[in-house]
Amino acid sequence: MKKEDIPQDDSTLQSANMTEVMYVTDEYDNYTTARSTGWEAKNLALDESMTLINERIEEARKKVEAGTASPIAYFMEKNKMDLGVLSAYVGIWSFFVKRHLKPGGFKKLSEKTLKKYAAAFDITVDELKNFDGKQ
Repeated sequence: MKKEDIPQDDSTLQSANMTEVMYVTDEYDNYTTARSTGWEAKNLALDESMTLINERIEEARKKVEAGTASPIAYFMEKNKMDLGVLSAYVGIWSFFVKRHLKPGGFKKLSEKTLKKYAAAFDITVDELKNFDGKQ
């Protein structure tokens, strides 16, 4: 793609004051980089994926409020993590992290372990322990 042909469609990236770096060719056919705010097809896919992510976050929030999941489940979704990623961040085997996603397992966590989770989510231990669904 030539530098002058880079799409600059309205997008979610643009509203967040972000751009995407693309590899293009200049007037001498040398590869270089240029910024784009996106193009329609990619923007539609990005918007759809963000909608799905927000639905998962809302579902996790409802489960925590219903008492069927621990606050860790909500913050894991909110931070766009999966079991493996969260496990790596906190340095705990995924088998145990899976237990901590349940209310019973969460209630048994030590202060040290809660601090690991809070650090991974960039929140305080108090925010983790006293989940109110408005985070």
